[in-house]
Amino acid sequence: MRGRLLYLLSKYSPTPNRGLGQNFLVVQDVIERSVERARLNPGDTVLEIGPGLGFLTSELSTQAGKVYAIERDPKMVEILRREYDWENVEIIQGDAMRVEWPRFNKMVSNLPYQISSPVTFKLLERDFERAVLMYQFEFARRMIAKPGDRNYSRLSLMVQARAKAELVERIGKGAFWPRPKVDSAVVVIEPKPPSERIELNENLVRALFQHRLSTVASALRKSHHMLGLDRGELKAVREVLGRVPHAGKRVFQLSPLDVLDIEQYLLSEGILR
Repeated sequence: MRGRLLYLLSKYSPTPNRGLGQNFLVVQDVIERSVERARLNPGDTVLEIGPGLGFLTSELSTQAGKVYAIERDPKMVEILRREYDWENVEIIQGDAMRVEWPRFNKMVSNLPYQISSPVTFKLLERDFERAVLMYQFEFARRMIAKPGDRNYSRLSLMVQARAKAELVERIGKGAFWPRPKVDSAVVVIEPKPPSERIELNENLVRALFQHRLSTVASALRKSHHMLGLDRGELKAVREVLGRVPHAGKRVFQLSPLDVLDIEQYLLSEGILR
């Protein structure tokens, strides 16, 4: 792996783009463990976002039937297309948050840090079987935080409403080139069965977590505009908001089921539409 890295550096002199969050995973055993955790077989179609210099992509290509790799940086796309002759890998040049994602059943990626959150939310909207994703360590901790934890956030709640997420490995800075400023972590995500998924109104969730340390009633009043209420309407429903389920709880203490209770109440009162 080190020899391959030095070869690519000497041939192309790539300059990692900090704005695109380019910190390439270059330790073979970390790559192998991530691919192993994906439980790949020849029938799988894998989506990778941010393939960079192609080290993880190469390992995926040996295990999966098809790999789609979305890369925004034209320089990296050039390297991938020149240096590799994968028969089952398709490189898609573009912004992962703008291009249409192909159909896949598994995702394995060392995600660019800047798009970790939107990629995760987009993934949760898709039909997939398993994802093995690398994030900044603190971001990963927020993903798995439980109601009442210091790190519990909108991300925590939305992930846990739709999926099971487990932080399975912390990865040191030395596993990447160039070295990032913080450690990373591997998170395994599996969607919950339809019968266990909790679909929540995202405007309501945003309104609540804009004020995660406030009580539920207070947060809803402060974020009334996010519920489609103007000041006049807020005055009319102030008492109704005070009677909302879990009104006295702090927002960061709410479980997905608690938020569903709040949503159903607001719908019954005509506040959510």
